[in-house]
Amino acid sequence: MKTLLDRLAFAFHRPRFFGKTFTSIVAQGIYGGKKIVDYLDFVGNGLGFNTVKGSCIMTLDPMTEKQQRKIDGALAAQARRYYARLEKPGYPVPTLIDLMFFRMGRTKIRLELDESFRDYTYYQDRGWFESDYYYSTRLGVLKKGSGRLFDAISGSMTKAR
Repeated sequence: MKTLLDRLAFAFHRPRFFGKTFTSIVAQGIYGGKKIVDYLDFVGNGLGFNTVKGSCIMTLDPMTEKQQRKIDGALAAQARRYYARLEKPGYPVPTLIDLMFFRMGRTKIRLELDESFRDYTYYQDRGWFESDYYYSTRLGVLKKGSGRLFDAISGSMTKAR
């Protein structure tokens, strides 16, 4: 799984899974699963998915009936959260943090790269240099103003280098 995610790393610069929903389920023996869930949630967000917080289940062998019921309950709860997200619009209004990452990253790419770079042409081909966000969405006055501020901050930071 790690190798697959490493090979998808380029898509962090060129996300493409908007409108699709993602979640993770980590089966662990002893410990460490929560960190893996957090990592997978981060990856899902970075690739553009609508990410539903993942779950971690303990799977020791042999398993008691009580442990199996606990796993079944955790998986059922995860399925309900996932289904609830599927019922929502596929293209939600971005959070302020999501908007900041898009606008600052886009400005940096626009100012530092040119058409000889694949990231630049990817953004250019999708019209992202002119858009408010990765996909069509209605931004309120606060987010429109914040987007312009993020562009200005990123521009200043880039030019200062």
